[in-house]
Amino acid sequence: MHRTRAALTSRRSHAPRRAAVALLTGLTAAALMLSACTGSPAPSGSSASGAADANATLTVGLVLEPSSLDIRHTSGAALEQVLVDNIYEGLVSRTQDNKIIDRLAKSHDVSADGLTYTFVLNDGITFHNGAKLTSADVVASLQTAKDDKTVQGHADLADVASIEAKDDKTVVITLTQPSQNFLFSLTGAAGLVFQKGDTTDLQAAENGTGPFTLTQWKKGDSLSFARNDTYWGTKAGVKSVVFDYIPDFTAGVNAAQSGTLDVLTAVDANLAPQLDKNGAFTLTKGRTTDKGTLAFNNAKAPLNDQRVREALRLAIDHKALIEARGVGTTLYGPIPQLDPGYKDLSSTAPYDPEKAESLLKEAGQENLALTLTIPSFYGTTVPQLLTSDFKKVGVTLTVNSVEFPAWLDSVYTKHDYDLSFVLHVEPRDFGNFANPDYYFGYNNPEVQKLYAQSQTELDAKKSADLLSQAAQIVAKDAAADWLYEDQTLTAVRPGVNGFPKDSINSRLDLRGVTVTK
Repeated sequence: MHRTRAALTSRRSHAPRRAAVALLTGLTAAALMLSACTGSPAPSGSSASGAADANATLTVGLVLEPSSLDIRHTSGAALEQVLVDNIYEGLVSRTQDNKIIDRLAKSHDVSADGLTYTFVLNDGITFHNGAKLTSADVVASLQTAKDDKTVQGHADLADVASIEAKDDKTVVITLTQPSQNFLFSLTGAAGLVFQKGDTTDLQAAENGTGPFTLTQWKKGDSLSFARNDTYWGTKAGVKSVVFDYIPDFTAGVNAAQSGTLDVLTAVDANLAPQLDKNGAFTLTKGRTTDKGTLAFNNAKAPLNDQRVREALRLAIDHKALIEARGVGTTLYGPIPQLDPGYKDLSSTAPYDPEKAESLLKEAGQENLALTLTIPSFYGTTVPQLLTSDFKKVGVTLTVNSVEFPAWLDSVYTKHDYDLSFVLHVEPRDFGNFANPDYYFGYNNPEVQKLYAQSQTELDAKKSADLLSQAAQIVAKDAAADWLYEDQTLTAVRPGVNGFPKDSINSRLDLRGVTVTK
């Protein structure tokens, strides 16, 4: 399942509970790769002057808490956000702008035919229990992900023919066919490396290789990390980190204003001015691959009629929606700006209520009534604006606000819905529209063909061009509507340096963050 922001377990709101405790929040984590041993770039983000305090605790407020720490068997961006690159690592990782960089591997080589990937490991890597990491651990981890359907990332390794240890430091992976996305897949759950034969209970404990270790998880409250002083690479800049889960936006702002937080992520745009005044915090606006997706059930009448779907898209005033939210940019297509294949597709859905009414009349749907199923976490702004816009073209919209488990059951699993809204945060997830079994119910053989070609094309530019062609077809077919590309607002207090800015809803690498004395 591709991740949505709703796919993360939210907790009850709570006021700030401690004045000197470290908090860490983020709807998703941005990749801040610092590997000095691998030449990874230094992070860009908030900055501050003064001497860094190596004994500091970083306090950050997060909105959504994972339901389990077992990243091998649990889906959800909230889990990858805090654990990947902090606790667990893979052969490769990615930067805030989704560029692939080496991590556990100090180098990698791809054969001319795109079928053979050779990785050479860095020296001195150890697990948190002190065991030395070798190529055997890598092979076992990737082989498990390939063979076990219950392991996260299993589908990402479908094209793998073999995984072999050439020696203690060299891993060779052979594919059945070229895969443009293979390296990128290894930056996620599929590529994480675990100790071979380890019996650690990953639901509440860990044994990774990263720059932090887990010290405590208070379910419904907080998650605490400590610096791994035996880390194989550049050590973390702070002694400890506490992720404090505050799912209520107002409570998060109150906690920040009380002085208990160093960083507050996922700041509500309407509440942001409270933090921006008096210089107590600096607000940063970051890019994401988060797509506010209005799904149409393409397999169900009357939404199996392209004219009806196009009419709904034309009825939506996307710019007014952005203004009402106070953050984000228009998107109009299935591929966000940080992903390969992005193209401005605004011409496919200009605001045109008159044409929308005409298309509905042509389709015999002048008095159309539809239901929008939306997880309750998303609030009322989007459904209220959609209800108003659709009413202007004669469409009556009933809003069904549900808890996320109910959305998973009715929409994602059973495909029992008309319209649905969730925020799809996963990068490079265009393949959903090439999968007729996905909950969108969109089945276009030409799109499927172009997507398949894009994945086996060795040239990155040609691959992106194929994706762009497919995305244009999807947008013209009105397979869904993309209400906005989200942006993250993060409040960072003076003295915090290097906190990630972009992509923090999916990756939050904190190794390079420092706090001044």
